[in-house]
Amino acid sequence: MTLDVLTVIVALACLAGGYSVSALIQARRANSRINRSKRDAERIAEEARKQADLTRRTAEVDAKEAIEKKRKEIEEEIREKEDKVRIQEKRLNHREETIEKRADLLDRQESEHKRRSKELTNRERSVTESETKYQQLLDETQKQLERAAGMTSEEAKKKLMDTIADAARHESAKMVKRIEEEARQESDKKSKRIIATAIQRYASEYVSEATVSVVHLPNEDMKGRIIGREGRNIRALEAATGMDLIIDDTPEAVIISGFNPVRREVARLSLEKLVADGRIHPARIEEIVAKTAEELELVMKEAGEQATFELGIHGIHHELVRYLGRLKYRTSYSQNQLQHAIEVGFLAGAMAAELHLNPRQAKRAGLLHDIGKSIDHEVDGSHAMLGADLCKKFGESPKIVHAIRAHHEEVKPETVLAILVQAADALSGARPGARREMLETYVKRLEELERLSRSFQGVEKAFAIQAGREVRVIVENTRISDDEAMLLSKDIAKKIEDEMTYPGQIKVTVIRETRAVEYAR
Repeated sequence: MTLDVLTVIVALACLAGGYSVSALIQARRANSRINRSKRDAERIAEEARKQADLTRRTAEVDAKEAIEKKRKEIEEEIREKEDKVRIQEKRLNHREETIEKRADLLDRQESEHKRRSKELTNRERSVTESETKYQQLLDETQKQLERAAGMTSEEAKKKLMDTIADAARHESAKMVKRIEEEARQESDKKSKRIIATAIQRYASEYVSEATVSVVHLPNEDMKGRIIGREGRNIRALEAATGMDLIIDDTPEAVIISGFNPVRREVARLSLEKLVADGRIHPARIEEIVAKTAEELELVMKEAGEQATFELGIHGIHHELVRYLGRLKYRTSYSQNQLQHAIEVGFLAGAMAAELHLNPRQAKRAGLLHDIGKSIDHEVDGSHAMLGADLCKKFGESPKIVHAIRAHHEEVKPETVLAILVQAADALSGARPGARREMLETYVKRLEELERLSRSFQGVEKAFAIQAGREVRVIVENTRISDDEAMLLSKDIAKKIEDEMTYPGQIKVTVIRETRAVEYAR
């Protein structure tokens, strides 16, 4: 049925049912939309079929490509594995050939070893028989030699060993002598150059300290004023200072005597102030002495600061500087200890510079090495240990503390710095004019030096010369050989080091000589 016929039928129906024309138009439009929808649906279905066919064909192509690619990869992998298998087969074949060759070689070697083992067994049997025969001959020969020599084999061995030991001792002594001589020549040359350089760069005063001080007076009448009525002024001055005042026939002078240099200096300055002021009575004396003691503390502190400035040392704790200044009025064998500390610091720094070490550290250790002497009269203990503890307390480095502690061998020196401080201390104390020694102590030290040298066997005489810096030992030439003389000098030096206390070093010279004397008549 066509659309027009359908329209007519709908129109007749509408007319028959009493519908209007507009209803017919709407019905026709609805039919038109239905037809368009059908056509669109058919078109969409056709496009979907086409798209499905295209997707199916694309998927088939991709699947074929993937299958082909995977097939090629599998074939390539199979080829690689086949190549590896072929290479391994070649290696295995080569190893089999090598093993077969080695097995053949081992078989041949085993046969050769069996043959040689048989030969060695035969030779061993022959050697054993020969040894038995020779041992019998040796025993017979030894018995004949013992009968001829009149001594047993043990005695002969002992004599031979003694002879070899003497020869070895003699040879070793000569070798030691030669090695020590070479080392001594080289070390002496270098050490003398370093020490000479250090000494040439420093010059110090000779000893001038004493146990008395002299105060000059403007006139003789001042002596009476110093003595005071019934001696009250002089007694007050002696009581306040702890010193002895000697007023004798010396014109216009008063002598202050005492062993404490600080008190002696306080007494001298106080007396000079009293003389200049003119008011001398007990109350004034006590006031001046107390004020002078305070001023002297400042002077000692300034002396300590000046010492650090001279050596170019910075950063020392102010308490250490104060203790250092106390050494200005402390002496050892009449050598001023502050000047000695400065001298040791300079010498140690100079030698450290020659050895390419730290000269500032060496100067610091040298300056502080005797600081314990500023308190050793107040605290029990050696000045080296006290000084080390004092410097450790105020923050000095462990190397400095160890050098101070070891400078008198109370502990073993473990650093080059400690050895340098020892050497500089010995140089400062042993140089000419550095120290004075009491005659009695000096004579006792020389006698002890000679006694120790004579205590060894074979020593005939011993003489201390050069103010105790050298001892010459004369030995008996029939009991001491030339090589033994060298060993004897070392033994004497070791005993002197262990049993004596002395400044500097002592040279030990052993003299052995043979004299043949005849007279022509």
